[in-house]
Amino acid sequence: MKRLTTSAFDLPDRLSPKADPILIAGDEQHFAAIAECLEQSIAELTDRLDAARRAPGGKGQQAMDRDIEVHRLTARLRTLRRFGLDLCLGHMVGADDAEPVYIGRLGLTDSTGRRLLLDWRSPAAEPFFGATHANPMGLASRRRYRWTEGRIGDYWDEVFASDGFGGHHAALDDQSAFIASLGSDRSPRMRDVLGTIQADQDAIIRAGSRGALVVDGGPGTGKTVVALHRSAYLLHSDPRLGHRRGGVLFVGPHRPYLAYVSDVLPSLGEEGVQTCILRDLVAEGATATVEADPEVARLKSSADLVKAIEKAVRFYEEPPVKGMTVTTHWSDVWLSSDDWAVAFEAAEPGTPHNEARDQVWEELLTILADKHQGDASTQDGDVSPGLLRRSLTQNRELLTAFNRAWPLLEAADLVGDLWSVPAYLRMCAPWLSREEVQRLQRADAQAWTVSDLPLLDAARQRLGDPEASRRKRRHEATVAAERERMGRVVDDLLAAHSYDDGEGVLIMLHGQDMQNSLVDDSALPTADPDLLAGPFAHIVVDEAQELTDAEWQMLLLRCPSRSFTIVGDRAQARHGFTESWRERLERVGFGRIDLTSLSINYRTPEEIMTAAEPVIRTALPDANVPTSIRSTGVPVVHGAATELDAILRTWLAEHTEGIACVIGAPEFHPTDRVKSLTPELSKGLEFDLVILVDPQTFGEGIEGAVDRYVAMTRATQQLVILTRTS
Repeated sequence: MKRLTTSAFDLPDRLSPKADPILIAGDEQHFAAIAECLEQSIAELTDRLDAARRAPGGKGQQAMDRDIEVHRLTARLRTLRRFGLDLCLGHMVGADDAEPVYIGRLGLTDSTGRRLLLDWRSPAAEPFFGATHANPMGLASRRRYRWTEGRIGDYWDEVFASDGFGGHHAALDDQSAFIASLGSDRSPRMRDVLGTIQADQDAIIRAGSRGALVVDGGPGTGKTVVALHRSAYLLHSDPRLGHRRGGVLFVGPHRPYLAYVSDVLPSLGEEGVQTCILRDLVAEGATATVEADPEVARLKSSADLVKAIEKAVRFYEEPPVKGMTVTTHWSDVWLSSDDWAVAFEAAEPGTPHNEARDQVWEELLTILADKHQGDASTQDGDVSPGLLRRSLTQNRELLTAFNRAWPLLEAADLVGDLWSVPAYLRMCAPWLSREEVQRLQRADAQAWTVSDLPLLDAARQRLGDPEASRRKRRHEATVAAERERMGRVVDDLLAAHSYDDGEGVLIMLHGQDMQNSLVDDSALPTADPDLLAGPFAHIVVDEAQELTDAEWQMLLLRCPSRSFTIVGDRAQARHGFTESWRERLERVGFGRIDLTSLSINYRTPEEIMTAAEPVIRTALPDANVPTSIRSTGVPVVHGAATELDAILRTWLAEHTEGIACVIGAPEFHPTDRVKSLTPELSKGLEFDLVILVDPQTFGEGIEGAVDRYVAMTRATQQLVILTRTS
């Protein structure tokens, strides 16, 4: 980056009064210092990153520390290169200190230790977002910038002290920075809103992370803004949530939503948050279909059915009730039912079934070895323990009995058996009626639906990786082969050379530590980690009103601390949400629950909300409908579906920027600036123009009302409702 040689301000002629040096000279000087510091910081970070990458990888904790440092340096360098001067969001001036404090996406300090930018997540930066005229939080004034292509195209001043208006008049507009941003054109991805976070949103972003924090708010209240920024804030501010402690998982409602918000977290300087939709948590989610039978979907939405997986697995962990004789080369050993029971108890609590299998097997071998040594009829009591264990490991009769008693299990097979073996399902879920058990059966047991995913996930978590045991055995075999190879190398060296210190070298070369150090770890088989398996220190869930009790279990399994941010709107639940958040969450397994709400609609104009409110209140009279704070003067337009193309042509001709969306016309082919979505896939998104086609066909009852309400409230500027003539 070059040092600042031109003004950081690029104000249009109509804003020429704001270009007065009295107003911006201090900013210009500060931006020059930021530009110089950025140039130095980028050069220094580049050198440090190169050095870190060249450093020896090492092993264990050393390798992990090196990787973490490379990741940290790379992320900061990428952010500095991405933003430049527009790292700065604005500045604030305290009532007792006339020196402005500049707020940035990241903190920045020059070589002398002078603080040039205060990280927005710092407690000291809170007044920049939280100050209001009712509670100035110690501020005299605040300035926010609007950046366009790396230069300031506009800025706004807010003055909190009655005697502080002097020198600010040209920058005091009728519209604040935030209100002006609401009317700006949308793009295919969520626009940057960090500089205009509002006080009610900031208070939630900075709330503590213990327990579950529920953020309830209607359309346009900034729930998604809060969820995303809270993810970045918590990782920065709470050491309990760092990457070494599990990090943060962000769960969105659908794929278009994740694409829409994909730039937000990197723009906040945070690249360590894992993002996904619920389908991503289970491999079968990629191809799962929607459950065709609503009653089957209802039955599978129960958390009790998910918990029945435990009983389904326990069925395969019952020790044999009959003993057996194990024949070795040296003796016959009786393995009683009590011996089997003792071996099965060796499985450590919490160990997945397939991994505990090795613990049970090792205990079984130990029991047999002890019995062999204590058997007076043994023909050769001096047989080595290693030789005996190898013999037992190869005993086909014993292996067959063990594989039958504690088999390796696949999650898909386990769940598939529930839908194809009625007696098995009745045993695992005895509360189901005979009719319900029969209804859950299907011809293709593994024709997975979205409703199956929580059960598949629970089964996979409880069973563990069936390949783990095989990998472990391959690992041990590889290590043994490596040690045997190195043993031959040592023998060859000793046979071919003579050493001055004789016995000392011999002892060293034959030593176990030396042989271990000579083993080539790179030859050992490994598995790629599942980045979504958890456990996570904190989980953020957007559009959480849609989750079933069963789906909540998928997330609770991944966050034992129950530290959650839960964002949603009960009025936007497609399948209804008649209880309170507290009732729902306590039922699915949460303990500590804090509730907060957002009631101001920043996005949707009053004209559109006036039309949308009766749509939802007809089905849900107590819906939390937020109050719009702006009006565009543009009424909702009604027309015929035949006008769709003409309306879009006119809008595109009049608007060189912005995004439109057609909802309810699957035959419409989308373009770069005009999307085509179902009501369900539009949830969480926003567009300048929304055109609904035949909204009366979206569905009946609560689901239809919610889909119409959601679709109508996606518009930030204009809503058009078209009807097909019959």
